[in-house]
Amino acid sequence: MHNGTKTDRRSRGRPRAYDPDEAIASATHAFWQGGYSGTSLDDLSVATGMNRPSLYGAFGDKHALYLTTLDSYIDAGLKAMEAALGGDLPLTQALQRVYDAALAIYLPSGGEPRGCFLIGTAVVESKVDAEVRAKLAEGLRTFDGALETRLVRAQAQGELDPNADAAVLARVASAIMHSLALRSRAGDTRASLRATAAAGVALICGTAAGLDIEPAKPRRKGK
Repeated sequence: MHNGTKTDRRSRGRPRAYDPDEAIASATHAFWQGGYSGTSLDDLSVATGMNRPSLYGAFGDKHALYLTTLDSYIDAGLKAMEAALGGDLPLTQALQRVYDAALAIYLPSGGEPRGCFLIGTAVVESKVDAEVRAKLAEGLRTFDGALETRLVRAQAQGELDPNADAAVLARVASAIMHSLALRSRAGDTRASLRATAAAGVALICGTAAGLDIEPAKPRRKGK
């Protein structure tokens, strides 16, 4: 009867291999669902398919893993935003593309509304956790910076008033995205959120041309 070689026995004793990116994505989903405080190590172990020793060995404790998921989300968000803002699209279309990409995350097709991972989880923890507060601030600055870069380019190309404060407008553009995240969790429809985004684009760019914003219906007297 074959008892197996030494190599066979060593292979059976090794922890199952894991993909770091997949593990971080799974942990992000778990934190997104339950929040930082409401997500246990057992939840993370189930989500990632890794036992506690493996989780500690790969990412450190729960807090360290959460900070890693925030970093990953910010990095991915920046890449997506830069892709949406890049190219030769007019500013109005580029900004709307940013908001459409955000809505695809906040309201996944066939899934429950989940909003923004950074805003939805880090805002709560930032009250009592300085490291999370720093990550939150870093994320906001990162997204503001990407938007400001595109707005400055728009000014140079004559798409935007050269006297406008690009840094302030970038924060306004970010604030619209935060509102979309919160309202998506509150149950607003995709259509209403997209209309809000379009109105925000019109506000920032100073024009509603080509954005298909439906005018408000006049109120009846006495209503």
